Amino acid sequence: MELPVVNLKVILLVHWLLTTWGCIVFSGPYAWANFTILALGVWAVAQRDSLDAIGMFLGGLLATIFLDIVHISIFYPRSSLSDTGRFSAGMAILSLLLKPFSCCLVYHMHRERGGVLPFHTDFPGPQEHSAYQTIDSPEAPADPFAGPEGRNQATSRGY
Repeated sequence: MELPVVNLKVILLVHWLLTTWGCIVFSGPYAWANFTILALGVWAVAQRDSLDAIGMFLGGLLATIFLDIVHISIFYPRSSLSDTGRFSAGMAILSLLLKPFSCCLVYHMHRERGGVLPFHTDFPGPQEHSAYQTIDSPEAPADPFAGPEGRNQATSRGY
């Protein structure tokens, strides 16, 4: 299964718009959680090569799925909901429904940047291993702190 190529900016724009509309009814913690994660997404756009940025954005999206379920289920207004309130709640729920798909797309971007998850997964998609260097490669230095002079730079600097 091949995932569609979607720009990270489009994912951010869609979730920003849906979150903004969702904040009409759900404010406070809902807004803080979602806009904080969107800020991490802006960081991931600004630093295209950063694994930390895209990884934190992915982890934040996963966390807000849980937080949104809890927040919407607790604070959903059950009586006297106006048309604006129904629209706002619908946009918050639509954002929640789109987040798993967004997570799949962001995970694919994470893999393209060279990131791996800390556990084994058989997530669909190509796996490129040709860029890895073997452990017993002769190019690998014996001491990772050794400088061009061959002495340990960590101990010579007082670390």
